[in-house]
Amino acid sequence: MKRLIKKVIQFFRESFSRSLTLFVALMAAAVFFAALAFMFAQSRAAIKREAMTNATQLLDNSLQRINAILERTEAATENTLWLVKRHLNTPDSMFVYSRGIIESNPFLNGCSIAFEPYFFEEKGRYFSAYSGVSEEEEDGIQTIQEGSDEYEYFYMDWYALSKLLDHPAWTEPFLDIVTADEGTADMIVSYCVPIKDPDGDFVGVIATDLSLDWLSNTISAVKPYPNSYSMMISRNGTYFVHPDPTKLLYESIFTETLEKDDPVRMEIGLAMVNGQEGVHKAKVGGEHCYIFYKPIGNTGFSAAIVCPEKDIFTGFNRLQNSVIAIFLLGMLLMLFVLARIIRKQLQPLKSLAAQTETIAAGEFDKSLPNVDRIDEIGSLYQSFGNMQQSLVNYIEETKQTTAAKASIENELKVASNIQMSMVPRIFPPFPDREDIDLYACMMPAKDVGGDLYDFFIENDCLYFCIGDVSGKGVPASLFMAVTRNIFRIIAQQRYSPEIIASKINHTLSADNDQEMFVTMFIGKINLASGKMDFCNCGHNPPVVHIPGKSADFLPVKNVNAPLGIMDSLSFKGETVADVRGWQMLFYTDGLNEAENPDFELFGNERLLATMDKLEGCSSAETIKQLQEAVEKHRAGAAPSDDLTLLCLKMKQDQPAKDFSAA
Repeated sequence: MKRLIKKVIQFFRESFSRSLTLFVALMAAAVFFAALAFMFAQSRAAIKREAMTNATQLLDNSLQRINAILERTEAATENTLWLVKRHLNTPDSMFVYSRGIIESNPFLNGCSIAFEPYFFEEKGRYFSAYSGVSEEEEDGIQTIQEGSDEYEYFYMDWYALSKLLDHPAWTEPFLDIVTADEGTADMIVSYCVPIKDPDGDFVGVIATDLSLDWLSNTISAVKPYPNSYSMMISRNGTYFVHPDPTKLLYESIFTETLEKDDPVRMEIGLAMVNGQEGVHKAKVGGEHCYIFYKPIGNTGFSAAIVCPEKDIFTGFNRLQNSVIAIFLLGMLLMLFVLARIIRKQLQPLKSLAAQTETIAAGEFDKSLPNVDRIDEIGSLYQSFGNMQQSLVNYIEETKQTTAAKASIENELKVASNIQMSMVPRIFPPFPDREDIDLYACMMPAKDVGGDLYDFFIENDCLYFCIGDVSGKGVPASLFMAVTRNIFRIIAQQRYSPEIIASKINHTLSADNDQEMFVTMFIGKINLASGKMDFCNCGHNPPVVHIPGKSADFLPVKNVNAPLGIMDSLSFKGETVADVRGWQMLFYTDGLNEAENPDFELFGNERLLATMDKLEGCSSAETIKQLQEAVEKHRAGAAPSDDLTLLCLKMKQDQPAKDFSAA
């Protein structure tokens, strides 16, 4: 290869016309290539925009038809509700109403008007008037009394869902148990509306069934490109429309991410489950595809069109290959023409070279042309050589810089993915109880932080914690995620706070080469008696507001060391006899140490004064007001530390006790 290269180089160096021809041809090729590249880039962008517009419009049109049916289903169900409530004393009329809704809405698959056990004593334990589409009946509708010991409809999703939620709702897709017995199971979805008597008590459910076959056909018919396909997922991401029937109701959009880490697929799945709409580029089945997705009405379902990239750019790629072929042929033709023209134009130089050889042979009698000159040709070769060497050096330096930058960015991306997979993204919901008002929030100073909080109720006892990991950013977030998970595992074994602290410390201290630690306040409250056991591990004491008194910090006698420093540490707990009626604020130092542009701290005095003004506020309002107070104090300054707040208030059954009584 090296020998061949040397021969080629020598071939062009032997003739100035060849070198000039090659130079001109390469320059022309560079110009044409830049023009073609710009044209291709613009054309590809235009095709992509058109494809997105086309696919989005097709998806919108299909979803409009689907939403129209869903809205008609909801309207038909809710319009029947008043008739049912009006005739709660005539159970047999329910058969008329369930049959009537099917007759008036042929797109429905069935309707059940079901009631609580023994609601109609003369009908026994089970009474559900069901009407559904049946080919065996002359008018195509079958009306039966459903419900038996084999089919206790009270436990079916279509009945229990609206009862638990206490409002109308769409169920997850499921197989119709009636048709399943016949071996021809239909996939359906039900719209359920709770029935209440005049006193407002729940007495039953109206559930209208909608076959998903038409919906599947409607969305599957959307094919903007030959190899594109459609899919639909339920609220939890399960497929109920997909070209691969083996995935239906058995796999979700997150299944493949469990086997192989795929952040893009995970992002798309979360967006669809959360009812968002948009378009993403992802790798599906080994090829790059554009995924267009949009929610379906109020059902919580989401539909998507998957369009392979190669289908979108098939025509463009074909045109691009043709243009490149024409370009190469044109360049060869231009090279041939240039060679002939330049050779002819430089013929005098060839004659001069021949005369020079003659002089070199000793024939001095011939007149010699004046060659003692410094012209553009010599300057060109020298300048070109210098330019080439500079360009080679620049490209090499650029390659090294780019490679180093790419390596750093790749390492940061890997670290970020690991970090985000460890951070708990969804905290448990706040308890909906009359005896306790709890609310919390966490605002990291960076994208992720090192603060944590957790709580759960077990055996009428509230276990909770709040903590602050040393440091910030990715390392702190990883340590936070581990600490929070360890707390949940240990606390669920119903240990006292000091034992929980000891066991967490033992686990965190093992192999803690980074010497990280976490300050933590761990508490356990008996919701019946109001007794609070706690263990403070180097954390800020909570602010307590007793009715009729000023806000103050809870006296903490045993301030233990932070967790994770040393395995041999021991921890002591404390007890407050009764915290009912108290408003308690647990926080990290991102609150009292928040700084304004003049580096002035928010401070403990301002914290207590703010809490005094919030007497009687709910926990959620208290936290909101504290956040606004901190933002006002910072006055635009960036947060210097993570901020986590947890506010807790128990119902006051008796006069609140002060600290001494505790």
